[in-house]
Amino acid sequence: MAPPSARASEETIAKLAQDPACAAALAWIAKNSDWVTEQQILLAEIPAPEFHEARRGQFLANLFEAAGLPVHTDSAGNVIAKRPGSDSAAILFVAHLDTVFPEGTDVRVKRDGHRLLAPGISDNAAGLSALAGLARAFGEFAARTRKTIILAGDVGEEGEGNLRGIRALVETYRAQLAAVLAVDGAPVDYVATQAIASRRLEVVVTGPGGHSWSDFGAPNPITALSRGVVHFSSIRLPDEPRSTYNFGAIEGGTSVNSIPPRVAMKVDLRSEDASELIRLESALRAAIEAGVRDEISATRASHDALLLSFRSIGARPSGKLQNNSPLLAAIRDVDRFLGVSSRLESSSTDANIPLSLGIPAVALGGGGTGGGSHTLAEWYDPTGRELGLKRLFLIALALAGLDR
Repeated sequence: MAPPSARASEETIAKLAQDPACAAALAWIAKNSDWVTEQQILLAEIPAPEFHEARRGQFLANLFEAAGLPVHTDSAGNVIAKRPGSDSAAILFVAHLDTVFPEGTDVRVKRDGHRLLAPGISDNAAGLSALAGLARAFGEFAARTRKTIILAGDVGEEGEGNLRGIRALVETYRAQLAAVLAVDGAPVDYVATQAIASRRLEVVVTGPGGHSWSDFGAPNPITALSRGVVHFSSIRLPDEPRSTYNFGAIEGGTSVNSIPPRVAMKVDLRSEDASELIRLESALRAAIEAGVRDEISATRASHDALLLSFRSIGARPSGKLQNNSPLLAAIRDVDRFLGVSSRLESSSTDANIPLSLGIPAVALGGGGTGGGSHTLAEWYDPTGRELGLKRLFLIALALAGLDR
């Protein structure tokens, strides 16, 4: 049995849900989940690689306008809709527009039973369509809230975007923000309250190059980099704090029978602890430097035959929501009312920026289920979408409050 305080909070949400204006909005959600899924498909089929989100952003802007919300696009490319409240404080719901997939990727949505299959269908067409559904639900909500509700599709969440969209949003609205909720992906069984710190580096090794036969023995940047990767991969990571690394892209060379003059690699480092992340980066640099030295020594080249450089291509700060935060309490109250069982998670999302600045923030899913994120086999199942949309709507009202 729930403790008295939990039961009282659940009763508060039940009373809110029974308010005629709220009931009308929840009824719209119950009848229109299929419409939200249709918008998700249309959004997913608009390519949105890093730094090329404008077409998808315009489609989202049209959906916001159709819901009766004033919309504008800021200088960063974020699409922003507002539902003014009676005071200046604001609740920001944000979902990222971009995907990890490059231009030319086939993003047409295919069906396999209940599942929708397409790159980016869950991450983050699910989040964007949830915002569209939230906008329409508020169009049915004939009452005013105390706090302003801001819905934003933001740019630059993935890859080298370096969270530029949410950085711009927080800079603009920081004085108003009471809470930030990043709608990222589908499932409702988690609430990300801890922001994972990350650093992303480009490592470049250059050398003289040459012919694979006549210049055999010249130092090879690919071999040097490979030696460094092996060195780093032997490092043991701690179980706590959880930390990861990924060698995500390697490029270089001109032909199979040429010693390449240049090779570049992109690396992603993550940790729940910022100090551990610093240690990881230091270890990476030392390992790659050792690989270059090993290659030079093995080929008996001069010490400056290979040149090594590191360039930062992204840094995400860490942060954590307090367990006694009113934001988390509101989410827990709604989850109890809806019968949702959710666990606390750590993740790297748009919530990183507000959390790092002490602004209450979480990341959570928009409803349904999904998998295969960041792969060509990504999928989404809309079963249970209605529950996710009702959850977002009730959380919004619990945080914004009715102006009665």
